[in-house]
Formats: sequence, C-alpha cells, structure tokens
Amino acid sequence: MSFKKTRMEGVFYNSQTGKYMARKTILGKQHKQTFENEAHARVWRATFDGVKSEVKVLTSSTLRHVWKVMQEKHFPLLAGSTKEIWLRRFILLKDLEEFRMEEITTSKITSWVEKNVKFFKSEEYQNGTRGKSKRCNLDNELNLFTTIFNWYKSSEEFEAEAINLSNPVKVKHKRGGFVQVKAVKDKAITLDAALQFFACLKPLYRDLAIFQFYTASRVSEAAGLQWSRVDFENRRITIMETCRWDMTNKMFIELNKCPKNKEARPIFMTDELFDILKRREPFRIAGNDFVFHVEGAPLNYSTIQLNFREGQRISKVPYTGTHILRHGMAKLARSIGGGLDAVVAMTGHKDYKLAAHYSKLDGEYQKEVSQRIMAHVKSTQMGESKFSNVVSIGSFKKAKA
Repeated sequence: MSFKKTRMEGVFYNSQTGKYMARKTILGKQHKQTFENEAHARVWRATFDGVKSEVKVLTSSTLRHVWKVMQEKHFPLLAGSTKEIWLRRFILLKDLEEFRMEEITTSKITSWVEKNVKFFKSEEYQNGTRGKSKRCNLDNELNLFTTIFNWYKSSEEFEAEAINLSNPVKVKHKRGGFVQVKAVKDKAITLDAALQFFACLKPLYRDLAIFQFYTASRVSEAAGLQWSRVDFENRRITIMETCRWDMTNKMFIELNKCPKNKEARPIFMTDELFDILKRREPFRIAGNDFVFHVEGAPLNYSTIQLNFREGQRISKVPYTGTHILRHGMAKLARSIGGGLDAVVAMTGHKDYKLAAHYSKLDGEYQKEVSQRIMAHVKSTQMGESKFSNVVSIGSFKKAKA
C-alpha cells in the first residue's frame, strides 16, 4: 500500500484507497494508524500519547465552510461597505479556516495571536512602507471571529453541532494582541474649526460638508441625498439612499436603498439647511435625482477626500478625514443637549454605546465640568460658618470644669 506525504507533517495519503495514515514517534518508538479522513489523522497526531488509540470524531464544520455560508445567508443583510471591511479583516483569519470549529480552541487562538504579533513587531514589517499607518492591535480580527462565531451559534443550519461550543476568544487575547500604542487622534471637529474648514472649501463641497455637519450624517448619506427626499413645504428631509464606493479606488459603484441601520432618518429642515438646498436647486437635472453631483455624475469618494484634505490644509485645522463632521456634531449635540438622547436624535444611532463613542467629551469639557463642580463646593462652604466645627478655648475650659 503506497502512501504519499501530505502538507501536514506525519500524515500520508493513499490515492488508491482514499485513506490517510498518521505516524508519530514517542520515546524512540514509531506508532501509526490509518483513518478515513485527514482531520482524524491530524487529531490523532496531536493527541496520541502512546497508550490510547481512540480518535475523537470531529463533527463540526470548518471555519471556511461557516464563513462561506455566512456570506451566502447573512451578507445580503449588510451594507456594502461592511461586507468589504469584513472580507478584508478575514485575511488574517485564513490561517484558521481549515480547522473545524471545535478545533479552534482558546489555545489555538492564543497561538494565532502570538504568531501575528511576532510578525507585526518584526523589523520586516516595521521597516515597511506604511509610514505612520502601522498595525496597532488585532482587535478587528478578534471581533470579526466573535461575530462569525455568534452567527454560527445562532444559525439554524449549524444549530446541532454548535450547541456545546463556546467562543474561544477571551479578554486575554485582546491584551495579547497589542502591537504598539495607537496614535491619539481627535475624531470630533470643534464648531470653530468646522467653520474655518467650511470657508476654505469650493462651493459644492462646502455645501456638502455643511449639510453633513448640520445633519450629523455619514458622508455617504449626504452624497446620496435624493431630491425626492426633500420636502420644502413641510421643512423635512429624509436620509434614506446612500452612496456605495469601491474600497480600493473609491469610485462610485451604486446607490444603496437604505442607510447602514436599514431605517430612514427624518431631519427637520432648519433655515441653514433650507438655504443649502435652495442653492443646489439651479443644478437640478431632469432624470437625475442627486442633490450633490458633478454635471449629473454622483460624487466619488476620492474627489470628496481630495477637496476635504485641501480645505483642511488651507484652514490649518488639526482634523482629517470626512467622519470628523459626524463625530463633531454628535459631540456638540451631547454638550448642548445634555445627554445621549440628544446624540441619538441627531445621528440616528440605535445603540447608546455607539452614541457615547461618537460623542466622547474631551479633556477641555472635563476641565470645565470639574471647575464648575469645585465652584459649587466652594459656594456651599462659604454659606456655612468657617468655624462651625471649632470649639473655643473658653467653652472647652468651662466644659472641663
């Protein structure tokens, strides 16, 4: 019987019988056993101690299969940008895709984390051409695996095999996945900086940026706004359609029918928004429903980026990107509105945790609040007698006598 080597050390395959043979040397003695499939041979190699010969039968699907089914069943429910991000994040997880779900244990995740951290800390990677934009941690990939695992557990297709499995990703993996300190970056533009920034933009992109800021929208929502969603009579705008751009070349692909959370978001048309939309009306083209466009063509993200970067450079504001406007309005809404309800009302988030993330209040606000608290403490103390807790010497002597 002729067995040939496979890519797995100590595992051989016979093309005539379709069977696998595993070999393992323990204390100088070679042991071998034949199996119906490679997975069983692999497990025997990993667990055989020279005494036991039983093989644990693997019943769960491989990560590759689960990921494939997830793309077929769950991906149609996701926004296009989310799909692309997940596909990109899965690249590092490919090291685990040939393992069955029950084989991906906590120790397996630990090994995967250690291997990747070692690479990202290596001179080969650190001396690469990525500049300052280097890997800081493995959080995104670990979060994606957890998302896949949770979907796997809740899926009817995998219900029977997943019932006794638990997520192997633990808190220690995120700690162990640390590569280097993430650069501190303020994602929320201040009102003063926003006004400086707007003044340095070309008319079309100024109106787009102001609209995005005042509505706390994603830039894809602002760029995808349709005239059919603008109601001047009732002073109402509905955020519904959004632009989908290619993640590589950042060119327009299609118009999504709804936002990321799948819900329309009504917005009151303030005088400022009214003026922006009235300025855009002369550019309205028959048969084209885009409010913001260039000669009828939807805006490309690359062009928006180019104009925003130029405005940020000229205005010298210490903020970059397009999402700073959504974060900035969220923060402004929280400081003025007094809580997360105000943020949710502006951004449309369903999750208060996300709303809190978007509206983080910085050190200046903490300084202001702490100073107001201490002023209150001092005013309260001033209302009391400074010596109300002091016993006079005369009273003390009398009491003693």
